[in-house]
Amino acid sequence: MSSLPPLLDGMAASMKAMAEHQRVISENIANSETPGYKARTVTAPDFSSLVAQYGEATGAPHVSRPHIELSASMSALGARPPQGGGRIVVDSDTSETKPDGNNVTLEDQLLTLGQVQADYTAMTNIYKKQIGLLKLALGRG
Repeated sequence: MSSLPPLLDGMAASMKAMAEHQRVISENIANSETPGYKARTVTAPDFSSLVAQYGEATGAPHVSRPHIELSASMSALGARPPQGGGRIVVDSDTSETKPDGNNVTLEDQLLTLGQVQADYTAMTNIYKKQIGLLKLALGRG
């Protein structure tokens, strides 16, 4: 648990997730010519712990992320568990696969990178405004 206010803690977690997404995109781009490489992406961060802080007192808000486990029949049909770390998964939204099995498309990766960068910039601006409001409330702004 952080000593930051929950709003700033959530923004920090979101920014860390976007930084990780940028890292995964750069790995995809670096491996765009590697035979058999499958593009990866990062799942959205789980903010249920932030909501649960408020739900304990009143019992009102509740968020839970579904967890799917592979059954034997799913594995028999060819389903595979996600590779990599906990939130890094194989990207299922690819536009093409090359004859060598590589499915990284530079155009798709650059579009995704642009969206992540725009989201990161927006979150940075919101963070700056929140810090300014806190300074103003403390009489230092």
